[in-house]
Amino acid sequence: MAFLWVREHTPLWDADKQRIVGGAPSGVFAVSASAPGSVLPGDWWRVEDDGRVIGYGWMDYSWGDAEVLLAVDSASQSRGVGTFILDRLDEEAAARGLNYLYNVIPAQHPDKSGLKRWLLQRGFAGAKDGDLFKRTVQSRKPTSS
Repeated sequence: MAFLWVREHTPLWDADKQRIVGGAPSGVFAVSASAPGSVLPGDWWRVEDDGRVIGYGWMDYSWGDAEVLLAVDSASQSRGVGTFILDRLDEEAAARGLNYLYNVIPAQHPDKSGLKRWLLQRGFAGAKDGDLFKRTVQSRKPTSS
C-alpha cells in the first residue's frame, strides 16, 4: 500500500469529489455539492491508490490555525487512509507555520461520537464548545535551550 498525496492547485468539483464527498451520508459534511467544474475554496489534496482517488483532505487557515476535513471513499475505509490524510494535513499545516489543526463535527453527523473518538485517538483534544484541536507537528517540537 503506497498512497500518493497530490495537491490540487486549482481545486474543482469533479466526479471523484462527487463520489467521495458528495456521496457521504447526509450530515457528514457542511460542504455541499457544487456544479461540475466549480472552483472550490480552501486547499485540497487527493489521495490516490494505484491511480484511483480514494480520499480527500481539505484545509482552510486563518489566525495561525487550520480547519481540516477529510473524506475517504467508503470502499477504502478501515485501511488507514483517514490517518494518512490527517498526518499529511498536519505536515501541510506545520509547513505553513500554523499552530493548531481543528475540526468541527457537525451536530447532524450520523456518527458524531465515533468520529470524535477517532480524532481523540489521533491526538485531538476536545474543547468545551465541541470543536476538536490538535497542535501541529511543528508546534509540538521541543524548543532548544
